[in-house]
Amino acid sequence: MKLRIEKAIYGGDGLARVPEGKTVFVPGTLPGELVEATIASDKRSFATGALGAVLEPSPDRILPGCEYVPRCGGCQYQHASPAFQLQMKLDILKETLTRAHLPMPSEIGSLAGPPWGYRNRIRLHVTGAALGYRQRGSHKLLPISHCPIAAPLLEQAIAAVERVAKETALASLCDEVEFFTNGEQDQLLVSLWSEKPRRVREPSLEAFAERLRLEIPVLTGVGVGAQERSSIMHWGQRSLTYTVAAVPYRVSLGSFFQVNRFLAPELLQLAIGDRSGRLAWDLYSGVGLFAQALAYEKVIAVESEGFSADDLKKNLEKRRCRVVRSNTLNFLRSQEPGPEKPELIVADPPRAGLGKEICALLAQAAAAEIVYVSCDPATLARDLQSLLQSGYKVETMKLIDLFPQTFHMETVTLLKRN
Repeated sequence: MKLRIEKAIYGGDGLARVPEGKTVFVPGTLPGELVEATIASDKRSFATGALGAVLEPSPDRILPGCEYVPRCGGCQYQHASPAFQLQMKLDILKETLTRAHLPMPSEIGSLAGPPWGYRNRIRLHVTGAALGYRQRGSHKLLPISHCPIAAPLLEQAIAAVERVAKETALASLCDEVEFFTNGEQDQLLVSLWSEKPRRVREPSLEAFAERLRLEIPVLTGVGVGAQERSSIMHWGQRSLTYTVAAVPYRVSLGSFFQVNRFLAPELLQLAIGDRSGRLAWDLYSGVGLFAQALAYEKVIAVESEGFSADDLKKNLEKRRCRVVRSNTLNFLRSQEPGPEKPELIVADPPRAGLGKEICALLAQAAAAEIVYVSCDPATLARDLQSLLQSGYKVETMKLIDLFPQTFHMETVTLLKRN
């Protein structure tokens, strides 16, 4: 059937409607295009289409830069020019805010970096001696030999691991391989993850690591662990040094760090700017990207994940900071009314966002400013509804494209108390 694509939606598909009004989501399409598609899945209220041909292409359509498109499930926007990818994300963000009946900022700014080679971390599945991503819409493995959105060192590491996988029995060590490098690409950590704990002998890990170091001399450390990440056996160093805006951070095996190696300094500046004062809270602090750079007399940094919390404590040991090993909800519940109120709260939650109770507790904390770093427009809109109802207003909002070629987006919103 022929379909006219009305708009892009969060998740990467284009939205069209059949004559009887049902919505059809078609991957690999752009707004305004006329396409030929078949129905792949038909539900009561919507259908999913499979793209057959683009009859009237958008002027912003380009050839994908990766041979694995559209089979790979990792990228959704490689068929769009970088500028149009950013525009689609802005349109999706604005529509999401509008549908939530939120007052729109007078202007939503945007910032983008190089669209290729930006990822400092990738994670691949292991089957035999092959590494790969999941195929789009499937659990089947798509073997790959490279990934053009990954930093060049990570592409070298993919090829190197595939060369040594068979002789070192990689599949007996793990189900997935994760590569992580710093901005300078002069250090590399490799994590071998399994769905369930495995009995891995130290000589097996050492044999794999020593063989891989012959291929990648900057290999810093290799770790083996299960998905719950309660403990990691390692070879070499457990961490690397990641420098952002001249500030060094220790980032260990299993710890979280922002993925875009080009835009980390810009994200840091957007979040903290030139603010200074007496007391700031950094919630969901990770290894302390924001906390370490905050120019406040005292910073309370909150992190629940073990490896990240260990790094956070190390990174803040020379500053007048208090590290709280707790999830954000429990930390906020434990706060008692008193004179020591934060002037600034920085919150960088996972995709699930803050939630109703955390928003209510943030309102009770009554900080003059809240910086909300979000990676999901729907949960951002939901949380902003709560925060605006409790006396805050949106001062500025900026979309920073940390994830080119994909539908994912990051926003930095500054809220001020009325």
